[in-house]
Amino acid sequence: MSLLSRTNRVTLVAGSIGLALVATACASTENKPSAGGGGSSTSADCAAFTKYGNHAGKTVSIYSPIRDTEADLFEQAWKPFAKCTGMKITYEGTGEFEAQIQVRADGGNPPDIAFFPQPGLLERFAKAGKLKPASAEVKKLADEGWSPDWAKYSTVDGTFYGAPLGASVKSFVWYSPGMFKEKGWTVPTTWDELMTLTNTIAASGVKPWCVGLESGDATGWPATDWIEDIILREVGPEGYDDWVSHKLAFNDPKVVAAADKVGAILKNEKFVNGGYGPVKSIVSTAFQEGGVPITQGKCALHRQASFYANFWPEGTKVAEDGDVFAFYLPGNDPAKKPVLGAGEFVAAFADRPEVQAVQAYLASAEFPATRMKLATYVTARKGVDPALAQNPIDKLSMEMLQNPDTVFRFDGSDLMPAAVGAGTFWKGMTDWINGKDTKTVLDYIDASWPKS
Repeated sequence: MSLLSRTNRVTLVAGSIGLALVATACASTENKPSAGGGGSSTSADCAAFTKYGNHAGKTVSIYSPIRDTEADLFEQAWKPFAKCTGMKITYEGTGEFEAQIQVRADGGNPPDIAFFPQPGLLERFAKAGKLKPASAEVKKLADEGWSPDWAKYSTVDGTFYGAPLGASVKSFVWYSPGMFKEKGWTVPTTWDELMTLTNTIAASGVKPWCVGLESGDATGWPATDWIEDIILREVGPEGYDDWVSHKLAFNDPKVVAAADKVGAILKNEKFVNGGYGPVKSIVSTAFQEGGVPITQGKCALHRQASFYANFWPEGTKVAEDGDVFAFYLPGNDPAKKPVLGAGEFVAAFADRPEVQAVQAYLASAEFPATRMKLATYVTARKGVDPALAQNPIDKLSMEMLQNPDTVFRFDGSDLMPAAVGAGTFWKGMTDWINGKDTKTVLDYIDASWPKS
């Protein structure tokens, strides 16, 4: 899964945490449709919005997997736009987006706009003729704001359907700078150094890694991120593309080897699950809580995306000299640093002028800049100042995503057909942690790939 894809599938947990994901067993609730806007305004504050037109009395509905506090922040961010253009924006977040968006579309009741965290799902609706092509203005904004790689994720058969929204970087390992300093540990720059560090930590009496895979109906996705990151490093970007498109079979020996490389950590009782229990405790540990034992000195390393900055206990300082920080998940060659990430895309089921205006505003540089001033948020859009980031990991993530030299690849499970990416891959990883061998699990996933 993905932002913020997975991030975006997250919701902020009361008190200490930020975002919590879709379909989790946590105490998140559905967002009731709510208004974001009102009457038009002609004040000077509205000058920046005149280019979007006057849509007084019009309503635009948005449907999304983003809920709770994260949803509130979105509504707060676009409220001035809605007020100045005169439109009303209704927003509804759901923990069952993948299923319910299909139900609504089939029932003739689709939203005007949906935030798709999975390009594979967007493609399915586009090919079914349900989505409207993006306007020329949205296409122009996307071309100027995002790399061709990002734009292609919402391009189906040569037609562009919607600009990216938020983003996240997956290739991070969280740690405690204070613990590292006290123990004399150093940040690894290669996979071999990472494994040496892992053994060193284990020998000190601390379980090196802490992990959580539990995410309700989406349980298993954090393990898919591990596999994706390692495949990207082991077979390279082109090989990764082949794997995502099934030109490289899921049970190919190269994939088996990559999975076993992950298994050397996740399936090793000496290395996991710090603060929680044996290997199998990974499956029942909520992903939002997976890294928290670092703050208690019960584990040392937690591989998770940039958005995990939102999940640390209240008061935790995210900084190189703070309570927690993160380093790039290393590969075999320190000179090669491919980045795994995710995001969501703003596609529309309607092409009324007011709907296109909302799409254009969300594709502009102004919207993410406004959103970032409210709370932690990452965008890959060029023209948005990373200095607006709320913490150094958000800032680093934006710099990585905006760097034209960065080799970036989107979350593989979000690109694959949903039956695999959001189905057998998640389930297979859960079975794998629970004891099934690598080849059996990968054979099962490969056999589930759609035949046409």
